[in-house]
Amino acid sequence: MHEVLPLLQKTDFPPLVRRGLSTLQVNLGYVCNQTCQHCHVNAGPNRKESMDADTVDAVIDALRATRATTLDLTGGAPELNPHFRRLVRAARESGVRVIDRCNLTVLFEPGQEDLADFLAAQGVEVTASLPCYLEDNVDAQRGQGVHAASMRGLQRLNALGYGSGDPVRVLNLVYNPLGASLPPPQAALEADYRRMLGDRFGVRFDRLLTLANMPIQRFGSTLVSKGTFAGYMTLLRGAHRPENVDSVMCRDLVSIDWQGWAYDCDFNQMLGLPLRSAGRRRTHVSELAATALAGLPVVVRDHCYGCTAGQGSSCGGALAA
Repeated sequence: MHEVLPLLQKTDFPPLVRRGLSTLQVNLGYVCNQTCQHCHVNAGPNRKESMDADTVDAVIDALRATRATTLDLTGGAPELNPHFRRLVRAARESGVRVIDRCNLTVLFEPGQEDLADFLAAQGVEVTASLPCYLEDNVDAQRGQGVHAASMRGLQRLNALGYGSGDPVRVLNLVYNPLGASLPPPQAALEADYRRMLGDRFGVRFDRLLTLANMPIQRFGSTLVSKGTFAGYMTLLRGAHRPENVDSVMCRDLVSIDWQGWAYDCDFNQMLGLPLRSAGRRRTHVSELAATALAGLPVVVRDHCYGCTAGQGSSCGGALAA
């Protein structure tokens, strides 16, 4: 694995200042049942990192104390954390919107047979990764048989009321390019997804979110190995749109790693760039309620151009029409 942070340190990305906190994005660990080429977390079946019970308790306390309105659960496969369901229940009981970033195939893992029913019963918003509607492309990026299992997962969620416009059972899909290119326009690609998935598999969903691949961790290392890292950064920088800067997620979101440490975004978490707060080298989720976030500078490096290039990219999809 190539170290990419030294290649990103020197940057002229515009300075950013935090507005506050609306979303607490929590990485429950790097354990995953898939190993994807584009994964910026470098997750997989052989990873052991997983948030423990005490840290989950601290997350629950932080949700209540900060009054964050959204809990965004990610991984790895967040559902494989043994405390996932307890955390979801606590958040929903507090009226917090919960997003589960689901890879779909986890719905068929041993012990997860009732997972889809649990998500539906709790009113959890499912944001499901599906990098393409074509079988060959999905299997090339995520592993043999993943596309077929993903279709079964989507059909299972549809049968529970997901993807039908129900505000309680929202189903979004996530697209990311197969290589070193920017996502196509989100609206046009969403129409293609609806047609292909609907006609071939009877699958329904609410929105398609397009994400750019970040030049960090596994994907960044692959770019270095192929000698295309500099070219991809040139592409991102050349496509930068200043109007996207105001909408980047790091101004209102805090990312928490599996040990409870806070970052401005999931990408900074993977690069080991902690959230800056007055008087602290780094901030733990247990200290978040006592931290004045509004006005703090966001830690930026050259990878930030991945969020502002073209139509923009964030955990909520494109930033511009």
